[in-house]
Amino acid sequence: MEQWFVAAKKADFNGLARELHVSPVLVRLMRNRDRKTKEEMEKYLHGSLGDLYEPSLLKDAKLGAEIIKQKILEGKRIRIISDYDVDGVSSNYILYKGLLRCGAEVDYKIPDRIEDGYGINEHLISRAKEDGVDTIITCDNGIAAAEQIAYGNRLGMTFVVTDHHDVPFVEGKDGKRYLLPEAAAVINPKQEDCLYPAKNICGAVVAWKFVQVLYDAFGISRRETECFLEIAALATVCDVMVLQDENRIIVKEGLKRMERTSLPGLKALIRKNQLEEKKISAYHLGFIIGPCINASGRLATAKKALELLLCEEDVRCDEMAGELLELNAERKEMTRQGEEQAYDYLEKTGHAKDKVLLVFLPDCHESIAGIIAGRVRECYNKPVFVLTRTKDGLKGSGRSIETYHMYDEMVKVKDCFTKFGGHPMAAGLSMEENRLEELRKRLNENAQLTEKDFIKKVHIDIPLPVSWISEELMEELDRLEPFGNGNQKPLFAQKDFLITGYRLLGNTGRCLKFFLQDPAGGRMDGIYFGDVAHLLSDMEAVCGKEEKDRLESGYFHHIRMDCTYYPEVNEWRGKRNLQIMIKNYRFKLR
Repeated sequence: MEQWFVAAKKADFNGLARELHVSPVLVRLMRNRDRKTKEEMEKYLHGSLGDLYEPSLLKDAKLGAEIIKQKILEGKRIRIISDYDVDGVSSNYILYKGLLRCGAEVDYKIPDRIEDGYGINEHLISRAKEDGVDTIITCDNGIAAAEQIAYGNRLGMTFVVTDHHDVPFVEGKDGKRYLLPEAAAVINPKQEDCLYPAKNICGAVVAWKFVQVLYDAFGISRRETECFLEIAALATVCDVMVLQDENRIIVKEGLKRMERTSLPGLKALIRKNQLEEKKISAYHLGFIIGPCINASGRLATAKKALELLLCEEDVRCDEMAGELLELNAERKEMTRQGEEQAYDYLEKTGHAKDKVLLVFLPDCHESIAGIIAGRVRECYNKPVFVLTRTKDGLKGSGRSIETYHMYDEMVKVKDCFTKFGGHPMAAGLSMEENRLEELRKRLNENAQLTEKDFIKKVHIDIPLPVSWISEELMEELDRLEPFGNGNQKPLFAQKDFLITGYRLLGNTGRCLKFFLQDPAGGRMDGIYFGDVAHLLSDMEAVCGKEEKDRLESGYFHHIRMDCTYYPEVNEWRGKRNLQIMIKNYRFKLR
């Protein structure tokens, strides 16, 4: 079930359009993305690196830089320990290259997803001590490692934490009490007393900002850190950060550099994915390049991905990129099977009716639990946890909806977990198997969710007749990129299309081409990607088999379609044609 809403944010659209020299349509789209003033819209359209926030505003950034500078000057061994996803690999890369530039004796460690689990743990600290490491820098983890860092402190080691995850807390009579690790420096914009304006940056951006402050300490120009922009952009998109304000600028600038990147490893990934001739977008980062890097951490070791980024030999880069591509293909098939098993589990057990969905897939590879949780969340529009059996008990990942703060809800039942952490929209956990049903019961009892929360809400930017679509409008829409979380592609809508015909494209059964005519007589092709059989079944259920048969036979019929869409330019054999990509549909009889 869906509810369609048209955005109703107000502004002087015509006045702002004149001042900004753009169309009222573009102004309205920017207003729908919470840009209110002329200045905010100017920054949205023209924001550059000069508009990024001062790195030294990050609490403990200067302190951490001075500590690391002293360690480098003393010749102490430093080890970087990161997470194993794209953000972890990216932040490790940035810190490693940045510390090398400063003359550090530095190495890196990426935990094994299965053997080590998420983040820093005591045996990784013990191993570092045995290796003669004096100082550990965490990236994309560490904020929840109070016990582990306390253990390292007892061994006489020094810790600098760079992270972006939510700070752990306990509820008390006076509200939340935050639990920070006792590291020499803790750099995380989500700390209560951190003055950094952008709170929702990824781990790689925190690492990048820290390297800028470190370069200041060594008298190295910050301009040199611009070589990390592609990697910071990649991590920002793949960690699903909100693409507004600083994040939007970082991704925009990173994408500009991506097509002419000097990184052989990144070039190889682009080449292997056949993106050399394409304008690389945030979509390509999030759904093509990023998953190849993630696949190494899921099915092998994330060290492969980091070594690819660090490699400077073209032939070797090509080989490693090919390996990651194969791993990603394997991951895709495993995910498809796991997704089918998840739906089967929920329907057979009746748990599909729960407010919070717990899916137990004992034989699922733990590395793909989060992907499956995301797919199931999209299907049911409910918060979802997918758990699998490991040698150390159950491990799982969660994906949430806007009205359910997943991390806060997990804090309420924290005694169920042996380990957990995350964000409002995503989380990871470990627990004993015998507490699974207790967890299911308590999460659902606590959930303040209603049936309204489970209805998918479709937010329409503008009801725009297709006759308004032009090459000029398409050029303006390009200025809104990069698209992603918090800066979604504009969604337009039009009612009462007459379907003059349709045909299936390709052989996958997932692409349908409609020939459409609007009430004013304007004609436009519409492309639908998705479950075509389900769409045609919906048409028949609403309009009847007789009407559907008349349409298929080319006879007069009474079927009409409302749809939401995004316009695109279709280029084929040197010809450019405007068409719409249909996102949502509703059938009715005239």
